Amino acid sequence: MLRILNRVTRLAVPGARNLSSEPADTKLVLTEVDDKTGYATVTLNRPPVNSLSLELLKAISETLDDLQNNKSRGMILTSSSKSVFSAGLDIMEMYKPNQDRLRDFWSTLQDVWFKLYGSPFATVAAINGHAPAGGCLLSLCCEYRVMCPNYTIGLNETQLGIVAPTWFQASLRNTISRRESELALTLGKMYTTEEALKVGMIDEIAENKEKALERAVAFLNQFRKISPMARAMTKQALRSKDIVELEDNRSQDIDLFVYAVNQPNVQKGLEVYLESLKKKAAGK
Repeated sequence: MLRILNRVTRLAVPGARNLSSEPADTKLVLTEVDDKTGYATVTLNRPPVNSLSLELLKAISETLDDLQNNKSRGMILTSSSKSVFSAGLDIMEMYKPNQDRLRDFWSTLQDVWFKLYGSPFATVAAINGHAPAGGCLLSLCCEYRVMCPNYTIGLNETQLGIVAPTWFQASLRNTISRRESELALTLGKMYTTEEALKVGMIDEIAENKEKALERAVAFLNQFRKISPMARAMTKQALRSKDIVELEDNRSQDIDLFVYAVNQPNVQKGLEVYLESLKKKAAGK
């Protein structure tokens, strides 16, 4: 079900087991493993907002391979940013794209979803910042979500004139009610931390990142006396329908994405959005 790659992306972090001697600040994904618990804290590290470029997605994919190959006891996904978990897909990957890179970009995002949504090890998102669109998707793939206050989260694709793919939708339906999912997806709604807790999009609120990481560890600790094999097989049985659906339609999904992105109205929408970001950055 999960394609395993042999490449490794681990980094040096003080006090952690690592398979790389490269400086931490040069890595897109930072991985620190607690030798006592066996839990890995995986930190997205692409400033300023962890937008999901092809390179960042490949780094996440390779990290998930590494954790599975090393039979991780659990993973906590978080961000090095002080205000953004992940801003979602990198718009520049879709604006006036190179067609081969565009296909590789979407295929790699599929890989990340397969590996994170279907991971045999337990996963928690410690959401220490805003998590729109693809950032929300990463958190939904995890089994448990702890979020800090005063941020927002949601699949807001329709606000950008984009339709969330069926596997994005499946990830949301696996987390909140079908009715709430329909409203969230059609409106492209961004939930505050408190709203997200109320509808079940997140499981806990923690006052800061440190507390969020502590609560994430507490969740993982619940499985210490549970058979890892039984836990993994149960999780994958519950999620297998969604996974198989994308596996069976993977090529068509890539074709549909490439076709949609290349439509003139979509390119124009991306251009308008990029201009708005430039004006915002300039303080206009």
